[in-house]
Amino acid sequence: MKKTDYLSVVLSFLCISPLIASADSRVEDVFKTNCASCHGSNLQGGMAGSLLDSIWLKDGTDKSLTNAIKQGIKDRGMPAFGSSLTDETIRTLVVYIREAGYRAESQTIQTPTLNKSFNTQYHTVNTRAVTSAKGIIWAMDFLPNGDLLYTLRKGELWLLGKDGKKVQIKNTPEVWHRGQGGMLDVMPDPDFAKNGWIYLSYSKKTGKNSSGRDIGITAIVRGKIKNNQWVEQQTLFEAPKQTHRNGGWHFGSRFAISGDYLFFSNGDEGHQNDAQDITTQNGKIHRIYKDGQTPKDNPFFSQPDALKTIWTYGNRNPQGLVKHPTTKQIWSTEHGPRGGDELNLISKGLNYGWPTVTFGMNYDGTPITPHTNLPDMQQPIHQWTPSIAVAGMNFYTSKRFNQWQGDLFVGSLAKKQLHRLRIKDDQVIEDEIILKGLGRIRDVVTAPTGELYITMNDRQTKISKIVALTPGK
Repeated sequence: MKKTDYLSVVLSFLCISPLIASADSRVEDVFKTNCASCHGSNLQGGMAGSLLDSIWLKDGTDKSLTNAIKQGIKDRGMPAFGSSLTDETIRTLVVYIREAGYRAESQTIQTPTLNKSFNTQYHTVNTRAVTSAKGIIWAMDFLPNGDLLYTLRKGELWLLGKDGKKVQIKNTPEVWHRGQGGMLDVMPDPDFAKNGWIYLSYSKKTGKNSSGRDIGITAIVRGKIKNNQWVEQQTLFEAPKQTHRNGGWHFGSRFAISGDYLFFSNGDEGHQNDAQDITTQNGKIHRIYKDGQTPKDNPFFSQPDALKTIWTYGNRNPQGLVKHPTTKQIWSTEHGPRGGDELNLISKGLNYGWPTVTFGMNYDGTPITPHTNLPDMQQPIHQWTPSIAVAGMNFYTSKRFNQWQGDLFVGSLAKKQLHRLRIKDDQVIEDEIILKGLGRIRDVVTAPTGELYITMNDRQTKISKIVALTPGK
C-alpha cells in the first residue's frame, strides 16, 4: 500500500444546513447529525458521494478535507460548517472519515497462512513458527551467539537457544504486572561479548496514592546471566519519589543504545499534560550513560527543577525506539490517541507536542485540540490516522532480503500489521503493509541469520508466538 493511498481525497457533497455541535460531542453523533443524511450512516454515500473510496475532488491532504468542511463547496451544494462546528470538532470528523476509509481499503489486504509463502512488493516471503508462550511476549533481542532473549509481560525473562531449547532466567526483578505494565524491554549491550551486560525495563510498584490505589514507575536496570540466573543487577534509573503516580498505563519503555549512551522512553503514564512538564519523567525520551550516570550535555541538565535525564519531551507513549545503523540517528514510534500514531526522528531538546499538538482525538470521539502543528513543536516524520497502534521496530540490515536493506519495519497492535517503511532524506517514501491478521505484532528484530523475527499475541487465546520471515523462491 502506498503511503498516501488511503489519504487521497475527493469530496462530492450535497448536505443539509449545518447544525450546532457542542465542544464535547462524540464524533459519531456529529457525523450522524450533520453528514449522514447525504453521505450515508456508514459513509457509503447517498445523495452525496461515498467517503470510503479514493475518488475525491481535492488534493488528498487533511488540510483540503478540513477546508471543505469549514468553507463548504458551493458548486456541489455543500454548506460551510465553520460557523457551527469548532476547529477541534472538524478535526475529529477528519479522523472519523480517515478511519472509515482505512477500514474499507484494508479489507483488500490478504491475511497470510502461517508456514506458507506470500507475496510483497519486493519479495516472496515464507513464514516459520519459532516458539510460543502463554501470555504476552513483549520484547526480544539476539545475543551475539544467536541465542534469543525474550520477555513475558507477566514478569519473566526467557532464553531460546539455537538448538530450540528454552529456559527461564531466574531471579529477575519482581514486576508490577498491572494494566500495560510488567516485564518490558530487553537489550544486550552492543559490547555484550566483552562485558555481559543486559538491559531490562519493567514496571515497579512503589506505593499507593491518596485514594489508596497502587502506583508505580518505569524502572531501568542492567544485569548479567550466569548459569541461567539473573545476577549483578544495577539500578540505572528510577524517577524521583514525588513523581510516582502511574496507575498502570503508558509505561513506554523501549531502549536504544548509541556509543556510551542508553536512550529509553517513558510514556505519559495516563497523565497527558505531564508530557509538557520537564520536572516529571512522563511523556519523555531519556538519555543516560550505560552505567546510569547522567550526561552533563543533556538539554535540561542545568535547568533548576528539571529532570536532568530528559532528552526530548511531548512524547505520548513511545513503544518503539531504535538507532539507525548508518546515520546513528535515534528514531521512535509513538502511540497517538484515536488517530495520530507517529514516527519521530528524536533530536536533542525538542518538544514533540503532545497533547498540545496531535493528529488524533480522544477515544470517545471528542476533541483534544484543533492543532496538528504549532511553532516550536516538532512534526512527526510520518503519522498514521487512523491509529495502527505502533509498537516495536527495527531497521533491516541483512543482505538476505536484498531489496529490504535499510528499510524500517514497524509492528502494529490494533491493526495486526507489519509495515515496511522506506526512508529517504528523513522522509517516508513508501509505507507497505507486509502482512496483517496473524496477531498483535509487538516487536521486530533482524536475526543473525538474516531472517526477520516478529513477536505477536492473540488476545482470545492469550498465546504469543515468535515467527520468522524468510525469503521465498
